[in-house]
Amino acid sequence: MFFLSLAAHATATNLPRTMPNSFGHLFRITTWGESHGPAIGVTVDGCPPRLPLTADEIQAELDRRRPGQSDITTPRKEADTVEILSGLHEGKTTGTPISMLVRNTDQRSSAYNEMAKAFRPSHADFTYQTKYGIRDPNGGGRSSARETIGRVAAGAIAKKILASGGLEIRAYVTRIHDIAAPAETLTEFPSLEQIEATAVRCPHPETAAKMIERIKFVRSEGDSVGGVIQCRVRGVPVGLGEPVFDRLEADLAKAMLSLPATKGFEIGSGFAGSMMRGSEHNDLFENRDGRIRTVTNRSGGVQGGISNGEEIVFNVAFKPTATILQKQPTVDLSGQPISLMGKGRHDPCVVPRAVPIVEAMAALVLIDHWLRDSAQNRVFEF
Repeated sequence: MFFLSLAAHATATNLPRTMPNSFGHLFRITTWGESHGPAIGVTVDGCPPRLPLTADEIQAELDRRRPGQSDITTPRKEADTVEILSGLHEGKTTGTPISMLVRNTDQRSSAYNEMAKAFRPSHADFTYQTKYGIRDPNGGGRSSARETIGRVAAGAIAKKILASGGLEIRAYVTRIHDIAAPAETLTEFPSLEQIEATAVRCPHPETAAKMIERIKFVRSEGDSVGGVIQCRVRGVPVGLGEPVFDRLEADLAKAMLSLPATKGFEIGSGFAGSMMRGSEHNDLFENRDGRIRTVTNRSGGVQGGISNGEEIVFNVAFKPTATILQKQPTVDLSGQPISLMGKGRHDPCVVPRAVPIVEAMAALVLIDHWLRDSAQNRVFEF
């Protein structure tokens, strides 16, 4: 009843309907822009001063995310060239907000004329229209995965700071549709070169070839598939994360599930751990080379919401791309039945291009918690 009263009060008083677009606490980002608008961008607030930074370092990450990079991605051609507008002086960060912009140059909004009058199956059209009373139908507007440009640009800065502290973040594809890389082939921390060796970004070449073949096949049928990305982080210090609401795995889950097309998150043993006994699942402690370590890592590097110094390991599940080149039944704005076929240029599988986005969001969570831990525990000595 209280919730309903609040909703009625908001309506009666015409309070503005806002759309939160910021993420993080001490290292905070705010993204902006639409898929078919003039540009996409991000403002990073809280970056430490005196960090050497160039546009080329940001561009390297954006190039991994950009469209049109292979024959299994969308044919939309965007250079995604980054422009740094503020926060740098003589090649170093100043501690002030860093604003970055990427201009859209290959929009074809006419492909979405029909979508403006109907709700595309499994898209955000209906929910956005109902919640806000207005939406940008061109390319999905703010709900488009093109919004993730800002996340990747900001994540590039976070990754550089973390790397200076010895952290390495590596994400890669482990499954496309029902084709999965054998678990025993992915035990070693893969190199960036191994991941980038194929268009699908799976570090197991034989499986990668089958994945690419499957994506091309479903595309030929006007269909799409999803998959799973695994992310691993090594060099993480003990102590990142909070024990209750801001548990490290909870913030990682929120970050990953905030990405378009995500439908699942698991860390460490994940759902498989629910089928084990405690005697099987427990990570036993040992003294290894003068450090307290765990014999196994079913916790995925996090215990009690706080990093334990082991590798952080988590998986993110992505659904099939919602836009498919097949006619499907839906309804128009008045609720009348209508058939609609997907148009525009879309990935038959979003998973390969999502790899750098997963890395970026992991970096944004970790740098924020690192700064929070430093502020709380590393400043004062009593």
